[in-house]
Amino acid sequence: MAQTSIYEIHDPRFRHVIVGSAALDELYSGCRWAEGPVWFADLNCLLFSDIPNERMLRYSQDGDVSVFRSRSDFTNGNTRDNQGRLISCQHGARRVVRTEIDGTITVLADRFEGKRLNSPNDVVVKSDDTIWFTDPSYGIMSNYEGFKSEPEQATRNVYRLDPRSGSLTNVCSDFGQPNGLAFSPDETKLYIADSGSSHDPDWPSHIRVFDVRSDGTLGGGEPFCSIDKGLPDGFRVDVAGNIWTSAGDGVHCFSPEGELLGKILVPQTVANVTFGGPRRNRLFITATKSLYAVYTATMGTRFC
Repeated sequence: MAQTSIYEIHDPRFRHVIVGSAALDELYSGCRWAEGPVWFADLNCLLFSDIPNERMLRYSQDGDVSVFRSRSDFTNGNTRDNQGRLISCQHGARRVVRTEIDGTITVLADRFEGKRLNSPNDVVVKSDDTIWFTDPSYGIMSNYEGFKSEPEQATRNVYRLDPRSGSLTNVCSDFGQPNGLAFSPDETKLYIADSGSSHDPDWPSHIRVFDVRSDGTLGGGEPFCSIDKGLPDGFRVDVAGNIWTSAGDGVHCFSPEGELLGKILVPQTVANVTFGGPRRNRLFITATKSLYAVYTATMGTRFC
């Protein structure tokens, strides 16, 4: 292992996906727990959540940061659907919502089998328009990132939502705390982080990989990679299938085979990442109180 500036090289292949001379830029500070970054190429801006402060912020390419939404219902993870609309997970209201082009909000899911969801956390959209999200209990464990409440669901699940029919399916229920998730570039794999070690030190800190079947169900689910510092939260996949995941000491990059290629060292605990910028080659990093960014030699998939 070699350390070069902000990089920790664990595999020579890591040198081909980073820009060795690129700096880690702190773009904004002042959050309590920064999360949920999503890039809007058509608006040339990044949206991200500041969960405990119950707001969403907008970072523009000229460096300005402004409030996009206050009283955000403790929004955590965000993504865009195939029509360019914002999809968000709200801890406070315990629901997944869509922001329409005119700014109105549509509730997509707030209950499963008649019972309230726990606190939807992170979300991705597949090319067939289905919406996949995780539902751990973080938002109902205290009043810091939501509202303390008893769970109504017996387990902490991963769901698949068909927005056309409104059908909500529980696709996996054996996680400690399901967290970040992302598809492989060809959508045949779904990676899901388990952050159960946040409250159970004996729980593994790993990302699992599932086969995505044609009928929308999942198979497999074996461990894909383990995090050696902290735990996995949010992550993204680049066009080559490498996984760039949050961790306690920065961003860890894994090959499609689950091998640790290297790390980007960050001064704060990382919560989530996304690729953005005009060429999708800038990795935006939400880390505790700050938003960081670093240019890479790879690009994010369209799911960023």
